[in-house]
Amino acid sequence: MPKITEKYQVTIPKEVREKIGLKPGEEVEVIPLNDNEILVRRKVEKIKNPLQILLAKEGEKEIPPEKIDELAEE
Repeated sequence: MPKITEKYQVTIPKEVREKIGLKPGEEVEVIPLNDNEILVRRKVEKIKNPLQILLAKEGEKEIPPEKIDELAEE
């Protein structure tokens, strides 16, 4: 079980990082749910024009189709 360090840091277990594909340098949000629970969620960049990304030229930023569905729900 992870512990909080003196600098209030927590290591996300390897199996959790691998399951969701979390990479070093990605930003996360920490949201208090109640007095005993927090939610750590990958911070998703807001997309102004998803169609432009889907039709991106080679070398431009692309986003997987499953992420488009996730972003559309927000």
